[in-house]
Amino acid sequence: MKEKFIKSTLILLIGGFLTKLLGMIIKIIMSRLIGTEGLGLYMMILPTFSLFIGISQFGLPIALSKLIAEDTKNNKRLFFSIIPITLIVNIVLIIFIILLSPILSNKLLHNPDTYYGILAIALVIPFTSISSICRSYFFGKERMMPHVISNLLEDVVRLLLMILGIPLVIEKGIKYAVCFIILSNVVSELASILVLFLFLPKNVKIKKSDLYPSKKYIKESLQVGLPNTTGRLIGSIGYFLEPIILTSVLILVGYKSSYITTEYGILSGYVMPLLLLPSFFTMALSQALLPVVSRLYVKKDKKGVKRKIKQAITLSLLLGVPVTILFILFPSFFLKIVYHTTEGTTYMQILAPICLFQYIQAPLSSSLDAMGKSKDAMVASLLGMITRTTLLFLLSLLKIGIWGLIIAIGINVVIVTMHNIKKVREALS
Repeated sequence: MKEKFIKSTLILLIGGFLTKLLGMIIKIIMSRLIGTEGLGLYMMILPTFSLFIGISQFGLPIALSKLIAEDTKNNKRLFFSIIPITLIVNIVLIIFIILLSPILSNKLLHNPDTYYGILAIALVIPFTSISSICRSYFFGKERMMPHVISNLLEDVVRLLLMILGIPLVIEKGIKYAVCFIILSNVVSELASILVLFLFLPKNVKIKKSDLYPSKKYIKESLQVGLPNTTGRLIGSIGYFLEPIILTSVLILVGYKSSYITTEYGILSGYVMPLLLLPSFFTMALSQALLPVVSRLYVKKDKKGVKRKIKQAITLSLLLGVPVTILFILFPSFFLKIVYHTTEGTTYMQILAPICLFQYIQAPLSSSLDAMGKSKDAMVASLLGMITRTTLLFLLSLLKIGIWGLIIAIGINVVIVTMHNIKKVREALS
């Protein structure tokens, strides 16, 4: 098991690094093709995108990985029991998005240019949901290579589509270019799904009985998935409300819409992606950790669970601490190299130390999911969201511009991480 965990982690680390590198290249090319205004518009839509993606998955990918890792069920029937729930949720969401996109763009985001981008989300979510379900099957089996290859292909397809498509579409307007960027996920996710199917065993046989959903499996999946998706939903709602509250309150106290869009784009489009660069490392550890902790916890091997979690946190900090020091000392260098700008240097220096808590948050949250403690992770998300949203509203009234959001982000990260540490200790005491 130790060798398998190390192998899985190494595969995910290499894949995560390459994916993160491709993601950064995509972000650089996108920011240069659509400019700061276009990036700001895209970042205004992104919280809404994340919210609906979180809802569409319903926490079922995590549930599938955990239940398959326990190795006590008919995995094929488990997979086909989850698919119908995913499809029903997606159909409801598509209708919801189509009906409410005018209200979201005009009344909540106060920017009519976001309309087509929000509408495009409806076409994307079914593909992201199926892709996530397929990946989670391989995670449960501790087969990480299919995930890595499908992710890399997905990013390559997106990159090519942007390079070829944005120069053509942007002539019609920035809002159409942003819409195209979101729609590119349809093709990239479809490519990812096709690759994942290629990794299925050639001799796999699916019986008629496997295709019939099991009420027992559905119930068990929802018991794991619902608290998980509620936690993610809470976080996504907070993220969704972020630009709405920020825009509404800052306009109320006298800031111009152009200032808000630009500064929010710098923070969300330049600074945060750079600060969260080490997250590829922590996410790889978390993904490899989930099936291992699930299996050890079912066997009541709490010492083994503690050892794996400590290893994951230690490794996260070994990378996170040096990177944080570099970001504090040389923020302009990294912004200039990556984005060809020095805007946001002060934001980076203030938020870099806070991100150390963020780096260990993923392994802790993954461990809670693996131990069947998704409700505790959900409570942490709720506390963080309430704190972040309340502080954002109150601090924005003080006329300190984007700094209200920066303070709210920092306090939120610390609260969620400390709560998760407490709950992991309680589960293993």
